[in-house]
Amino acid sequence: MTSRSPRGPYRKTVARRRQIIDAALAAYTEAGSRGVSVRDIAQRVGLTDAGVLHHFGSREELLTAVLQAREKTDRAAFGDPSEDPKAAFDLLAHNATAPGLVKLFLDLAAASAEPDHPAHSYFKERYPRLRSSLAGSLTDLATQQTRQQDLEGHRTTPDADWAARILLATVDGLQLQWLLDPDIDMAADILTLSQILLPALAPENGHAQPSAPGGTPAQ
Repeated sequence: MTSRSPRGPYRKTVARRRQIIDAALAAYTEAGSRGVSVRDIAQRVGLTDAGVLHHFGSREELLTAVLQAREKTDRAAFGDPSEDPKAAFDLLAHNATAPGLVKLFLDLAAASAEPDHPAHSYFKERYPRLRSSLAGSLTDLATQQTRQQDLEGHRTTPDADWAARILLATVDGLQLQWLLDPDIDMAADILTLSQILLPALAPENGHAQPSAPGGTPAQ
């Protein structure tokens, strides 16, 4: 039995939703760090604000659909970042050119901690899926040294500023994941990361230890 394509009004609705989502993606890509209103999106597709929301139910539903579409677009353009570290680096570099989309992601990620938020299910599924894929990918990288050549252009020399930046990013990200999954032990994760980072900053490796206020080495 062959599947049939949507017909009639339903097909038009699907096409219109796709048009609105594409317009929203374009608006957020071009927005810089400022926000994007429903009116900004509506003007791009020749609809009223109410006409746009009619196809999604609410602004939050619309933005969740935009986020999901963005992930599919990024995977098609760069590959799966959870399976290919180079894809992750390329995607991050791309994100730096579209702060509006980064802001959209972070705004929805924070709001999704509420169980009744439309994006809650998306983020609750996203983090375990990515953690599982990344764990497998990192295991492969550790045992297949030849793949390191793909990362040559992205290496950096670790120093105290770098380590502090990574720790802060991890703390902020873990808090979000913890709200979605309270079983995560944030303190243990940060302790483990610190134990991994500190040897790279040891004096014998040519790096100074992080300093506490007053200039003394942090304990």
